[in-house]
Amino acid sequence: MYSLLVVDDENIIRRGIRALVDFPGLGIGACFEASNGEEALKLMESQRIDLILADINMPRMNGLEFCRRAKARDPSVKIAMITGYDYLDYAIRAIQLGVDDYALKPLSRQDVQALLFRLVKKKEEADRFAAVRQVVDKLAGSAGDGADAGARARIAGLLEEHLADASFSLGALAAQLGYSVSYLSTLFKKLFGENFRNHLLGLRLEQAKLLLLSTQMKNYEIAAAVGIEDPNYFSVCFRRRYKKTPSEFRSEAGHETGL
Repeated sequence: MYSLLVVDDENIIRRGIRALVDFPGLGIGACFEASNGEEALKLMESQRIDLILADINMPRMNGLEFCRRAKARDPSVKIAMITGYDYLDYAIRAIQLGVDDYALKPLSRQDVQALLFRLVKKKEEADRFAAVRQVVDKLAGSAGDGADAGARARIAGLLEEHLADASFSLGALAAQLGYSVSYLSTLFKKLFGENFRNHLLGLRLEQAKLLLLSTQMKNYEIAAAVGIEDPNYFSVCFRRRYKKTPSEFRSEAGHETGL
């Protein structure tokens, strides 16, 4: 059973969808609600969301930005937007950002049911593809360490490619590889000996060390260059790992090298 997130600032619409749609008949077992994009993204941090139905004209965060950030957090999530004729061009741009479907207002019960039916089918198709990909990978892995080495090299290359991308996630990596997030999480720990988040942070901090030694970039510039949005978080992580602040590291390294 899939989980659905309905994002709309009008409570009556959210409750209407809950009351009128045959969720069990669609294979939807849980339905969550959010009144705006920011609230929806926070909910995605604590709940597994498979499907999203969202109004394109939302307060606090426009529909395009919400779609971009939701897909960056979990590329496997399927999103359908509800829009009026005045926002049709907007909806088409959302499709280009990775939104999977849209429907025009006003919507009947049958319209919403049909929209969610299409969304579920797309999710099922994507899940089947991921499952087949995992079986093929496991069969290849049974051939020995060579397959693991190949997978490790491919993943390492993608991590390097996206090192500066603050939105890069395990979900984004899974989407590029054609794996489910749960399978990739297990595979990643097997190949690298630690989880995705810790490994990526370690790579970013090692890159930061190189930048501290080879450039005059400020801490906030280095943080951004290695995909860490918050300079304070960057400094805390750096000190936790290397037992010194970025400035102390640069100063001590400069003394040792005579620079």
